[in-house]
Amino acid sequence: MRPTAAVLKALEEESIEILRETAASFSNPVMLYSIGKDSSVLLHLAKKAFYPADIPFTLMHIDTTWKFKEMITFRDEIVEKYGVKLIIHTNLQGAREGVTPFSTSISEYTRIMKTVALREALDKYQFDAAIGGSRRDEEKSRAKERIFSVRESGHRWEPRAQRPELWRTYNTRLAPGQTMRVFPISDWTEIDVWEYIYQNNIAINPLYFAKERPIVMRGSQIIMVDDERYPLQPNEVPVNRKIRFRTLGCYPLTAGVTSDADTLESILEEISEVKLSERATRLIDGDKEDSMEKKKTEGYF
Repeated sequence: MRPTAAVLKALEEESIEILRETAASFSNPVMLYSIGKDSSVLLHLAKKAFYPADIPFTLMHIDTTWKFKEMITFRDEIVEKYGVKLIIHTNLQGAREGVTPFSTSISEYTRIMKTVALREALDKYQFDAAIGGSRRDEEKSRAKERIFSVRESGHRWEPRAQRPELWRTYNTRLAPGQTMRVFPISDWTEIDVWEYIYQNNIAINPLYFAKERPIVMRGSQIIMVDDERYPLQPNEVPVNRKIRFRTLGCYPLTAGVTSDADTLESILEEISEVKLSERATRLIDGDKEDSMEKKKTEGYF
């Protein structure tokens, strides 16, 4: 069921309150920009929260070097359009050592190129709070997060040590060595996000819209061959299929879905009928070696 205007307004007001609380409570916060739909909504909310002033956060993108090409193009267009400051950080040691989605297990690749890279960047720039677009409906371990979620020394997440949040009372105090993760759209659902994008005409990445794209099948997963680095099987030739993406990430680990939804209206209709979470198309979540909760305890967002 699509959310009403009143529901969206309440969600928006809560998120704006959280963003303003973050700006007031921390000395050096950063907003993580993953280039996906949730990040696009978060950026729109931040602009609205502090208008007519500039957004008081630096943006940061953890670049594994394996993102879709259209993600990087869109990222650079948004930065130029809105004049925001963006830090791009890559785990250079991992890149030099040839860590790719194909050279190691999925869990090890995620640990080195995403988790370690994020911890490196947070420490390098001494950020005391990191704002992200995670939502509780995405995955079971993310449902355990508080809106203001404390990380211990080394960016470790201890779910049983999280603080209660009663009656919208947030505890933003940090002990030495602690940092905070902040989730302003934690209470939103996927369809809330899409309806808000539709109602506010928010720019989103073209990968979310269906079109003919070169793909190969890996089991039941549809993988877009985005550049020449993708290893094909003997005599394998990518074929064009009309697909779109419900979530974005590293292209070898992000499956598309067969779809004709090429407008926001048709995406909303499609999402309203689908019961499966969008993260079902993220191969890193299906990796049996490593649960999302384990990744998060190590510092993954």
